[in-house]
Amino acid sequence: MPASADGLADVENEDTAYDRYIAFGADLKPAEKAIVLSTFGITEADLADYKTIEITNTDEHDYLDDYLDSKVIGTRALSSVMIVKTEEGSGVSVSTNNINYCTTGMYCNALVTAGLSDANVTVAAPFNISGTSALVGAIKAYSVMTGEEISEETLDTATDELVTTAEVAESIGDNDKVVELVAAAKQQIFEEELSEESDIKDAIESSADALNINIGEDDVEKLTSMLKKVSEIDIDVNAIKEQASEIYNKLKDKGIDFSKVDTKGLAEKVGDFFANIFNAVKDFFSGLFS
Repeated sequence: MPASADGLADVENEDTAYDRYIAFGADLKPAEKAIVLSTFGITEADLADYKTIEITNTDEHDYLDDYLDSKVIGTRALSSVMIVKTEEGSGVSVSTNNINYCTTGMYCNALVTAGLSDANVTVAAPFNISGTSALVGAIKAYSVMTGEEISEETLDTATDELVTTAEVAESIGDNDKVVELVAAAKQQIFEEELSEESDIKDAIESSADALNINIGEDDVEKLTSMLKKVSEIDIDVNAIKEQASEIYNKLKDKGIDFSKVDTKGLAEKVGDFFANIFNAVKDFFSGLFS
């Protein structure tokens, strides 16, 4: 990481009239930029209604080299991101196009950690690439939106979260489940004000059990280290609740309703210890949204 996060504050913050922001990859060729604009559903003329900034490949390497192989980052900044403010309480919604490393849930988790709330986020590239510059771009655009400098600690933590989630997802083989796991554990950490590594580890393992995720010890340790950092930054708990609510509803659509689980029957099958773990996570979810 660079010595300071001033690079996220060296943009024009004086204009607060905009509620639409685009961070373009600085190395886009005209034809490639046209593809990105088409994905965003706008034209070059529409850019007058947006605050626009650029992310360079140097920006990518400055903020991501500690976490990603340089081959993943590449030599050109191409992925771009559009952020449109939405009404208060609407949460963060992410869609992607031509992004093969970062999933929508991974972006969402990391951006909520960075402080973003109530926005529609669209990440796009002219062809299939990792999408790393868009993470830096989204956070830099957020700095413009709020007029506030994003601290080095916050950016580092959000980056760590994105990369660690991707690594664990690759290990487990299920992106969605790992995103659900991270969001659930994060919610539990902030609701219960957990700060000890052992408690954070318990939150991860109990959530994994409830979500039926078979996770190895190495991955648990990775998530524990990352979420320990998350627990130490100033974060919008309401945004995390909103994100957890969306995941809870998705799980219900899949037939997993924590409020209707027969934990008594579960205890008879697998024993009180594991049933109590499941019950705790069930209460965590259903208590939030009852």
